[in-house]
Amino acid sequence: MPAPQRSNRAYRNVARVVRPLLFAVTRREWRGGEHLRQPGGFIAASNHMTNIDPLTFAHFLYDQGLAPKILAKSSLFSVPVLGTVLRATGQIPVYRDSAAAGRSLGAAVEAIEAGECVAVFPEGTLTREPALWPMSGKTGVARLALTTRAPVVPIAQWGAQSLLGRYSKIFRPVPRKLVTVVAGPPVDLSDLYGRPQDSQVLREATERVMAAITALLEEIRGEEAPPERYVWRRTGGEGVA
Repeated sequence: MPAPQRSNRAYRNVARVVRPLLFAVTRREWRGGEHLRQPGGFIAASNHMTNIDPLTFAHFLYDQGLAPKILAKSSLFSVPVLGTVLRATGQIPVYRDSAAAGRSLGAAVEAIEAGECVAVFPEGTLTREPALWPMSGKTGVARLALTTRAPVVPIAQWGAQSLLGRYSKIFRPVPRKLVTVVAGPPVDLSDLYGRPQDSQVLREATERVMAAITALLEEIRGEEAPPERYVWRRTGGEGVA
């Protein structure tokens, strides 16, 4: 298939290596690609279950003709080789709990205004929900969406955790695993535009995005998510919202 128009040489070179590897270890069910045909820049928001699902997420988007700019934690940019790849392909570092956090939002806003697909994991980390349902999201996706008024396309994926478990270091490529990725229609946030970005508005926008992702995942899994959303905090407190 032709490379996405917005992919640079580094992006295309990485894809030439990674895509054949993913083809070798996965069977793919991609659905909802029509929702990614946006006239300008937009946000693609997915659930996050395992350290390998950024690759399956990017694979889905790339096969839809997109070269996503993924928001990735800044520490990954310091990893030898990986950091070089992330920088060369234009990925966006996320600086958590620091004065530099605003730089991440600014870079993402610039990418959207330039017509790019910015890919995010609203949970901010691997879900801690015991059955791998999406947990409570961070408000970064809401800030980005309300600042740019760009469409937020919810995406759910399932199956990547069979390749590499949530906390596992054991890669299981045999037999090939079925990876299902489904995109849905953009989340309606229009009634929140122009309102102050206070905690109530940000939480409402975030929950709408997480609810849309969860609904897609319920469709894939053929079961209902828990009625209350799981909450995880770095301080050790956790539970349901």
